[in-house]
Amino acid sequence: MTSHLSLRILGMVVLAMTLIVIGDAAGKVLTAQGFSPIFVAWSRFTVAAVVLLPFSGLTAAELRGFLDWRIILRALLISAGISCILTALKTEPIANVFGGFFIGPIVAFGLSALLLKERADLSRMALLLVSFAGVLLVVKPGFGMQIGMGFALLAGCFHGSYLVSTRWLAGQYRPRFLLISQLIIGALVLLPFSLGSIPQSIDLAGAGLVLVSALGSAAGNFLLAVANRTTPANVVAPLVYSQLLAATLIGVIVFGDIPDVLALLGLAVIILSGLSSLWLAGRRMAQS
Repeated sequence: MTSHLSLRILGMVVLAMTLIVIGDAAGKVLTAQGFSPIFVAWSRFTVAAVVLLPFSGLTAAELRGFLDWRIILRALLISAGISCILTALKTEPIANVFGGFFIGPIVAFGLSALLLKERADLSRMALLLVSFAGVLLVVKPGFGMQIGMGFALLAGCFHGSYLVSTRWLAGQYRPRFLLISQLIIGALVLLPFSLGSIPQSIDLAGAGLVLVSALGSAAGNFLLAVANRTTPANVVAPLVYSQLLAATLIGVIVFGDIPDVLALLGLAVIILSGLSSLWLAGRRMAQS
């Protein structure tokens, strides 16, 4: 893989992660205003599906793909992950939530090696273990861990599995089909759970936040699907660490959330291990 292509994949994934954080930040504002996390999750899928369906290029022949159990499983994974992270964001600082969420790359690394038979080397495994130590510093299990951080960890597990399922299916389905299928299935699955929390009315500002939440997440996940067509899941996974930088900056600027000392230390450990893992991946890509 050429250095030009490597930089393109890097830029694509970093942009994807930033867009997803922006979407989640809008979701956090909505939950702080009293909207249910499940409603915000459902509105995210529904609005994005309605807006993007005309641009999806969906054909009659592709409709059978909605019955593929792998497509359904992938949509369920991202639906559960988004619902959990929005629940976590309701009570926890955004940087801390994404710190706990970063158990995801560890899950993706293990599953890609186990299920997809992708290369798993000891050096990257060691860095992921260091990263996990950083996650523990952020979530503080057993001494101050809140239920919101439990949802963040659960979201990370779902998202790591989703990354692997995306890589699994990326060569068999178009990125736009993968995106629209997860949006439509997610909207249908979450609808029964959100019926009791749909507001009777929403003002212009709230509608704008719903739109940002939906399109930010959708655009980010579309770029991930494109990147996964040519790049192994265990190479994409370390790039997801760029999400932490965006989450920390947005947390400070938008919400005034400054992580405590242990959380800052954990975030630094996660970022450094992610950058080291990215450097290793770049070396191997250059040698291939």
